Amino acid sequence: MMSKGHKIKILLTIPNFDTAGSGKVVYDLVNGLDKTKFDVEIACAHNKGNFFETVEALGLPIHIFETKTAYRPYYSLLFRVLPISKFYKKNNYDIIHSWQWSNDWTEAIAARLAGKKWIYTKKAMGFNKHWKIKSYLAHFIITINNEMKKYFPNKKSQKLIPLGIDTDYYNAAQFEKNKSEFFEVITVANLVPVKGVEVLIRAIHHLSDRKIKLNILGDNDNDYGKSVQELCRELDMLDQVVFHGKQLDVRPYIAKSDLYVIPTLDQGRKEGMPMALVEAMSMGIPILGSNITGINYVLKGFDELLFQAGDFQALANKLRLTRNLKKEERDEIGSALQTYCVNHFAMSTFIKAHEDLYTELIIKK
Repeated sequence: MMSKGHKIKILLTIPNFDTAGSGKVVYDLVNGLDKTKFDVEIACAHNKGNFFETVEALGLPIHIFETKTAYRPYYSLLFRVLPISKFYKKNNYDIIHSWQWSNDWTEAIAARLAGKKWIYTKKAMGFNKHWKIKSYLAHFIITINNEMKKYFPNKKSQKLIPLGIDTDYYNAAQFEKNKSEFFEVITVANLVPVKGVEVLIRAIHHLSDRKIKLNILGDNDNDYGKSVQELCRELDMLDQVVFHGKQLDVRPYIAKSDLYVIPTLDQGRKEGMPMALVEAMSMGIPILGSNITGINYVLKGFDELLFQAGDFQALANKLRLTRNLKKEERDEIGSALQTYCVNHFAMSTFIKAHEDLYTELIIKK
């Protein structure tokens, strides 16, 4: 039972803050929690990345400490887990909230040995035996889309808390409107095959409209990125497609765009809750997205904005329809998406849900 006047001490663990992305969600959670009720600290594997400096500026304790270890060999696992467990115990945390995206469960073992409450946010789709172990050891599981609960049919200690976004920060009103002579399309994703960026490129090529310009934001310094750039050469689209690389602040690019597209290569792929998509919604521009888990959850109620994953012709048809809309009609779509985002993914709702959960877990202690 929590004593009167006692602050709940929470450790948030995360691999790194290399990019804003999901790290921005953790940043906003840490920044938003009521400091009169919660003492918050962070543990991450390293201090690299531009966004780490932003997190560091919050002035909260940040431990450069790896809170998970290798499973094998199992016979010596306890010796590797003990330093983590002692770290939890020494700092007297009430709750360890894991934002580790992997299926690692050694962190949970360490927390259990220390007698600490351990919860985790299930950010990505996918489930295997290690996820089962991790879920069994967890005192509570936070899911971020409505399909994830199927992974834990017998786990009562779980709750859907969609990721939150700072809708004031992601607001196009802070930036200049698009004055380009082109119809500007944008996608934000590190270039890996599953993202299906070539589907978007082929869809634009299929339209034969040289007034459509595609801006791609994300790390393209890899084999797939080079292959996509080569595809643009083969299709004679080097004047239509611009690779901007990884950008810490995507807002100016989204604000000047006419359409955001989130493609995927495979219909069987599943996403957790793609925050780049939510950011674009909050910025109030029209969106088209692959009809897969995660994307269709974020775009619930906007079925007309979905297309079959991997089908560049289906995407091309949606692009044509959007391109032919009057600006006022596109603005209406963007406004509806922005309103939905405010009503369902607001940071204030996200933070309140976590505050209530943390308090409930300690009261039940």
